[in-house]
Amino acid sequence: MKILLTNDDGVMAPGIAALARAVSTWIEACPAGEEREALIVAPDRNYSGMSSAVGDVFDYPTVRYERHHIAGADNIATYGLEAPPALCAILGALGSFGLKPDLVISGINAGANVGRSVLHSGTVGAVLSAAQLGLSGLAVSVQWGDDVHYDVAARLAIEVLDELFRAPSRTLLNLNVPNVRREHLLGVRRARISTAEVVMAAGPDAGGEPLADKGELPLLLGAASPSIGDVSDEDANDDGALIVAGYATLTPIVGPHENTDTALDDVIHTALGVISRHLAG
Repeated sequence: MKILLTNDDGVMAPGIAALARAVSTWIEACPAGEEREALIVAPDRNYSGMSSAVGDVFDYPTVRYERHHIAGADNIATYGLEAPPALCAILGALGSFGLKPDLVISGINAGANVGRSVLHSGTVGAVLSAAQLGLSGLAVSVQWGDDVHYDVAARLAIEVLDELFRAPSRTLLNLNVPNVRREHLLGVRRARISTAEVVMAAGPDAGGEPLADKGELPLLLGAASPSIGDVSDEDANDDGALIVAGYATLTPIVGPHENTDTALDDVIHTALGVISRHLAG
């Protein structure tokens, strides 16, 4: 069993260090006759909010990297890349650093990835990218706050590994953990992704003065920001509400794929006809 670790907070962030130490212990506890290995390929700095972006690979066709060391994870080779998380996951998944992984774990992110932040998250974007290459993945995030308990999230991540290795390829799970000590964690629940926004633009009031030709728009953090805001409008089984209530959440997710909803057949048929008539004209 071979694991690729990455994140979006940077190779020296405390979250990936906690995850690396937990995986290191998992490697050392390997039963006789079983093979366990891990590799870290992560951004050299913070790339939060990058989703599955790979950057400008046309103007910059090479990627700089540097070897690093994480204390307590001496049995895991660690590389920092001048690249966003998705590109780190792709390069690591393809065996660029010698190990061909079976599974990707991304995190531990500083801040929960719930609601619509799942779409924008570099933590989640890394596992979505790896899935396009046939790998399963686990995105791990912990609620932001004082004295973040990365160790609790790391322990939960390790407990999911056996199931992920047995699951069909391209299985993706999003694990979010409240920022509490282990004894205060109420449990883990399957969660729905809520409609909470991570960021909103605050423009001029309706009917107000028109925008100038140039200026700045303030950004307002929404309920899906790292600390999780008001969840009073969420259902009890929505991810944000469960985290605030003290539960860790596990949500299966999927990457881009064809929409096979038959309700769209008429739309596609009509669109094809319009285009065909235009091409024939």
